[in-house]
This record gives sequence, structure tokens and C-alpha cells, in this order.
Amino acid sequence: MARPKTREERLFSAAVLRRTFALNGEEHRAQFRFVYDGVLRDLGLAEAEVDAYLAAHRAEVDAAIGRGPKAGAG
Repeated sequence: MARPKTREERLFSAAVLRRTFALNGEEHRAQFRFVYDGVLRDLGLAEAEVDAYLAAHRAEVDAAIGRGPKAGAG
């Protein structure tokens, strides 16, 4: 059985999903809202929590999806 994800891991996952859709210009489409709202519900998160996490960790999220500098590079 897989270990439960930490709150930080759940926030990171939701932030990656949101940022990926935003970079593709699909953040306001109905399909995104349907998927994203379900993910938030399943992860037990609020949209404001993900927004705050993304604001504080954008570089790490962007690195995870192949945008910007790679994590640990330098």
C-alpha cells in the first residue's frame, strides 16, 4: 500500500496541474475546471491554498514541468 501524500506533496501536485493548464492557455476552460475541482476535492485542498503555494514555489513547479531552470542546477 502506498504511503499517504503529505500536504506539501498534495499542494505541489495541484500546483503542477494548474500551472500546466495555465501555460497552455486552458486555465479558464470548462474541462480544466471540471478536472481541477475534482482534484482539489480528492486532495482535500482549497483553491486559495494552491494559489498561495504556487506564488511561493513557482520556480520549483516550473522546473518540474520543464519550464525555467532545473531544480538543483547551478
